Amino acid sequence: MKLTLLGSGDAFGSGGRLQTCYHVATGQDQFLIDCGATALIALSRHGMDPNAIRTIYISHLHGDHYSGLVWFLMHAYYVSRRSEPLVIAGPAGIEERVRAASEVLFPGSSGNRRRHELAFVVYRIGAPMPIGQATVTAYEVSHPSGAPSCALRIEAGGRTLAFSGDTEWVDSLVPCATGADLFIAECYGYDKPVPYHMTWKTLAPNLARLGAGRVLITHMNEHMLAHREEARAAGVLLAEDGLVVDV
Repeated sequence: MKLTLLGSGDAFGSGGRLQTCYHVATGQDQFLIDCGATALIALSRHGMDPNAIRTIYISHLHGDHYSGLVWFLMHAYYVSRRSEPLVIAGPAGIEERVRAASEVLFPGSSGNRRRHELAFVVYRIGAPMPIGQATVTAYEVSHPSGAPSCALRIEAGGRTLAFSGDTEWVDSLVPCATGADLFIAECYGYDKPVPYHMTWKTLAPNLARLGAGRVLITHMNEHMLAHREEARAAGVLLAEDGLVVDV
């Protein structure tokens, strides 16, 4: 399993980073985890073919994590003329939110007669689900988004990748991360509490509890970016746009 960080930034582009989007290649399969507004830009920079992506897993319904789907689907219709089926998985309300965003940004676009099949799948919280070529378990976390916000545990190609999504510390992160080869943890702040987001001072003492093989921190604001070497010294990996990790 090869993970490429297409976007490791927060909603505000702190540090000049693109919004959340992770590309995963495993065997013959390719999928995305989250699809922020800059996802299509990042795919182009890395020479990746959007048509090769068969499944997109969305952690929660904030624009910096899902709104890139609008441009992804427009590109599929007008530019790449996609014919391959696409599955978009997310929390309850995913289909309605994507269609609403599409209509706001490009009126009439949600009615395009696509050349490819498009299926929306809703997570069953806490229940492993076969979605695409992976088995996915969604765990509810604490991050209001008008729908359940989720941490995701994704098992594919004999490896396990877990992702916190955006959240303050909740104990549901422990079963999500335990035994994972890599756990991607949102770490928005350093020591100042930020409602519904993780800080390094909260995450650090809980690293051992997570029980993951490796931990990678991401979604850092300017304050956390200024202290990221402290996190590196503690043994975690640091997200950077373009970083490639063998999971």
